[in-house]
Amino acid sequence: MARKTHYLDERIAFWMALLLFQLVMLLFMALLYQSGRILSLLWLLLPLGLLLASGILLYSWVIVPYKRTRHILQLFASGYTFENVIDKRLPLSREMQEVEAKLHTLLNTDQIMNASKRQAQFLALQNQINPHFLYNTLEGIRSEALLAGLDNVASMTEALSTFFRYTISSVENLVTLEQELENTRNYFFIQQFRFGNRMALDVVIDDEDKAEVLSYRIPKLTLQPIVENCIIHGLESQVGQGHLRIHIETTQSRLLVTVSDDGVGMERTVLEKMHRNLSVRSFEYMKRDEHHGGIALVNVNNRIKLLFGEQYGLTVTSQMGVGTDVLISLPRSVSSEDKV
Repeated sequence: MARKTHYLDERIAFWMALLLFQLVMLLFMALLYQSGRILSLLWLLLPLGLLLASGILLYSWVIVPYKRTRHILQLFASGYTFENVIDKRLPLSREMQEVEAKLHTLLNTDQIMNASKRQAQFLALQNQINPHFLYNTLEGIRSEALLAGLDNVASMTEALSTFFRYTISSVENLVTLEQELENTRNYFFIQQFRFGNRMALDVVIDDEDKAEVLSYRIPKLTLQPIVENCIIHGLESQVGQGHLRIHIETTQSRLLVTVSDDGVGMERTVLEKMHRNLSVRSFEYMKRDEHHGGIALVNVNNRIKLLFGEQYGLTVTSQMGVGTDVLISLPRSVSSEDKV
């Protein structure tokens, strides 16, 4: 037999009625005592005690669940979470359960993830390109460059072809850390043709078992957009050589990747705005001008939270004239069979 669902609004109505009844009884006893029809104070203390006991129970059985429900709704209103809009232990009302069911239909996670993955591609490419036409054209340019003895042009063309192939083909949610690092190195190699020796990239893995760490699976296009953001907004405008560092470490349950640059850094107001954008999951950033910066970070953060939960994502620290650190927090190990 199905268990009947109890709602907070029913509990509120019951306790309000009970408190009103006890208050009326207390006033009635007070009138009787004042008129001399009852002589003992116990007749007043008894309903008063019941009223106080009811008040204590009201706080623990009604006020506390109400505050918990209000907190959940505040989180949802700020865009922080799409899940658990109502308190499962004590729903506010039957209508709230129906609202959550409707929200789950409207806020379908698969649809949001697909939109986010498409946006990640657009951030990397800025337009839609026919993959086969692109690969064939770049391979043709590379062959002509090799025949002409232009080895640098051939290397750059090959790197560009490999980068595009990774970015726009066989879109999967998860790839190995090794694949993502290789794509990032490839992207940085292309950028070096533009900046020359003005930039350097180091990858450091703390864990002794590097092979295992490299086999961990992370969302596709996690590192490259952040490295691109570091170059465009951190290193491109600074004077002298800039350094990028990808530091990989693990805890018992997490994979932590820190992307650091020693570029110009962020102003305090810009950093505060970035923190706000990362704390609220929203797709408003898709409508912004790309030159405002930070879109790639918000996109990566959204995809990580959609895949793994609110406890994971990006943390950004920055100081003007010193540089910027972007910490990526992920589950330590994800099976190759996992399809989120």
